[in-house]
Amino acid sequence: VQLQASGGGLVQAGGSLRLSCVASRRIFSINRMGWYRQAPGEQRELVAAIAGGGSTTYADSVKGRFTISVDNAKNTVYLQMNNLKPEDTSVYYCNAHFPLAGSDYWGQETQVTVSS
Repeated sequence: VQLQASGGGLVQAGGSLRLSCVASRRIFSINRMGWYRQAPGEQRELVAAIAGGGSTTYADSVKGRFTISVDNAKNTVYLQMNNLKPEDTSVYYCNAHFPLAGSDYWGQETQVTVSS
């Protein structure tokens, strides 16, 4: 699976960004799609994920502000980020997860910077 991420940038606190990740195969064939982030000196953390059945998972720090969604027709997963905070500044990665195979695929990094 190849993943092409885009949509990062610089925004002021309180602003919004939408990240996009286009997959090289049908999204519905992927067990779980997600977005992770990794700040300098920190471990990579799960931000949001959506399973094949549509159930979603969010990190506590982004609940109520971020929304993950899928457009199956475009093989694209989105991360809508609202009310951004400086602590959301990080490198974000798109992920495709296949738990039975124990496989993970990653898109290229996209930088999100939130100024105070």
